[in-house]
Amino acid sequence: MLTYRVPASPFRVRRRASLVGVVAAVVTLLGTLLSAPASAANSSARVLRVMSYNIHTGIGTDGRSDLGRIAGAIRDAGVDVVALQEVDVHWSDRSDHADQVAELSRLTGMAAYFAPIYDLEPAPGRQERRRYGVAVLSRHPILSVTNHEITRWSTVDPDAVPQPAPGFAEVVVSVRGKPVHVYNTHLDFRPDPSVRQRQVTDTLDILRQDPPGARQVLLGDFNAEPAAPELSPLFAHVRDAWGARDGGLTFPADDPVKRIDYVTVAGPVRALNASVPALTASDHRPVVATLLLR
Repeated sequence: MLTYRVPASPFRVRRRASLVGVVAAVVTLLGTLLSAPASAANSSARVLRVMSYNIHTGIGTDGRSDLGRIAGAIRDAGVDVVALQEVDVHWSDRSDHADQVAELSRLTGMAAYFAPIYDLEPAPGRQERRRYGVAVLSRHPILSVTNHEITRWSTVDPDAVPQPAPGFAEVVVSVRGKPVHVYNTHLDFRPDPSVRQRQVTDTLDILRQDPPGARQVLLGDFNAEPAAPELSPLFAHVRDAWGARDGGLTFPADDPVKRIDYVTVAGPVRALNASVPALTASDHRPVVATLLLR
């Protein structure tokens, strides 16, 4: 399976501090912990903020490509883990042949993992391989990564038929010593749900390989609304962070009428809240949720 990882620490931005400053910070922290109720301290240690965002290769509703706007949305949301779909790595002129994973990692100060769906020969006159897929950014240490295969119907090969292909990312992060399996997916966009049905089956087969009691967070663009029949088996395993069927519309970003982007959880994880920021840096709006690791 193809994997790609930005060789970066989860804490890419580090600043030197004087000894006095460090001591003062420790004293302040100890004072805060001693004065706070034990329940509040324990609760904050178990909270994880996540985002799912189809970034449309950084192209907003104004037709302009600007990764800075995407990075700003991530920083403003104050999230710990981000699942990104439609990410280019040296793909084409539409994204200036940039390595968008490395650039977003730099702009956010987060570690990054890239799971390509397509990995093609370099474009004429260039040396870098052309890649397109999904990425996960994390402020927490990354313990392991896997680029799983699920059924896909290629959009770059006119003679393709649905078959197993990579691009279903799994990143296990350590949240204060607790392993959390974060999955990032992008399901088929076609009106015919048959490929999505096979993708849901493949996804469930992979999720069920985790140990019993594993904390699972499945993020992504499902390209189907909550009541779609093909998603029903998936929702028998995962819980939708949005909860209610109404609201949370994500597409199109400038005037959304559909909810096709999701934060879902399984195992000892509970969604405390979810929101959809009104952003137009992509053709989708992101979904942000606060999770409690039980």
